[in-house]
Amino acid sequence: MRPCPARVGRTKLASPTPEDRSLIYVYLVVAITAEVIATTALKASDGFTRLAPSLVVVAGYAFAFYFLSLTLRAFPMGVVYAVWSGLGIVLISATAYLYYGQTLDAPAILGLGLIIAGVVVVNLFSKAVAH
Repeated sequence: MRPCPARVGRTKLASPTPEDRSLIYVYLVVAITAEVIATTALKASDGFTRLAPSLVVVAGYAFAFYFLSLTLRAFPMGVVYAVWSGLGIVLISATAYLYYGQTLDAPAILGLGLIIAGVVVVNLFSKAVAH
């Protein structure tokens, strides 16, 4: 009987040391920051018709995914992606407000608050994140 291809080479994640954990969070912050910069530049690229913002988009997403991949060495994929995307959504909304004058209504702000609450719950209470 052959092993399931999805399970070949899969190993359990080792618990990172406190020093490694701090560095992993730095990687995650870099990934989120790069993603926010790239997404902000995506609007400025005007459909990739402007060279400078288009280059920022490509470089920003390359940095974002590289540093995101580093966090996946120690933390579960679902948790990392939830934090990365959740905080990215909130920061992009704030950036859109500050730089492009885009406003949000009360339900959108409530929804963003719930995203932040979800990220906090995952990080503080989930056993999936090594504490």
